[in-house]
Amino acid sequence: MRRLLLLAPLLLCTAACGVVQSSEGEATDAAREVARKAGERLYGQRPRTAEEVGRSASEIDGVEVLRLSGTSTHDGDGVDVIVRTYGSAYNGWLDVDEVTVRRCFAVRVSPKSEWREEPRDVDCPSGPPLTFAPPPDPPRLPYEELRARLPRVPEGGRADEAEVRRTLDALDLDPAIRTEVKTDGDRVGVLLAVQGNGFDPQDCLLARVGPGATEVWSPPRIQRMPGEGGCTVGNALDPLPPPH
Repeated sequence: MRRLLLLAPLLLCTAACGVVQSSEGEATDAAREVARKAGERLYGQRPRTAEEVGRSASEIDGVEVLRLSGTSTHDGDGVDVIVRTYGSAYNGWLDVDEVTVRRCFAVRVSPKSEWREEPRDVDCPSGPPLTFAPPPDPPRLPYEELRARLPRVPEGGRADEAEVRRTLDALDLDPAIRTEVKTDGDRVGVLLAVQGNGFDPQDCLLARVGPGATEVWSPPRIQRMPGEGGCTVGNALDPLPPPH
């Protein structure tokens, strides 16, 4: 009995130390989960520069960007982003205060990356978080100009793709605006689009030139979301049904 009493403080200390370590481990896991979710947000096949990746990462809640390696996602091994995140845990039995840790992880952004790829634990670099200039404003899509200049085709006529292309050339569009033109029977469809970020609605204009009607419009917001197919020349020729 006496031996058990002597061992009791040691057992209590061991248990307490284990609980404290467990709380710190849980906090570290929470910080790692923030980095993993940041990797999910940055994941994608679209080519981006290191600065674009860093700017996107810095806009994620709870993430600080400390270092960037690489030039672009599609060069070499892609872009490595070292991020600092925070995690907290609390054990009501022995923790007087909530345990909060700051941890750093390396997140790789490349077409070769795997979905939900595990971020690597790294030492935190010295120095403050990186800051990034705001992205340039996207070019304005010329709705009024396009509507005014596209050819009108009389009933019974046929739209001329070459004439439509000459009209687009005369607009002297910003190089960042992508254009597509497609003929379908007696009609010609037009798409003007600005590259999106993969998360928010894409900016685009659609036009259809056909006998008796020349139309220019922007699809509803929900159709301009990534993967919805609103910003396609096919949607100009055969529009999707309106969202409910």
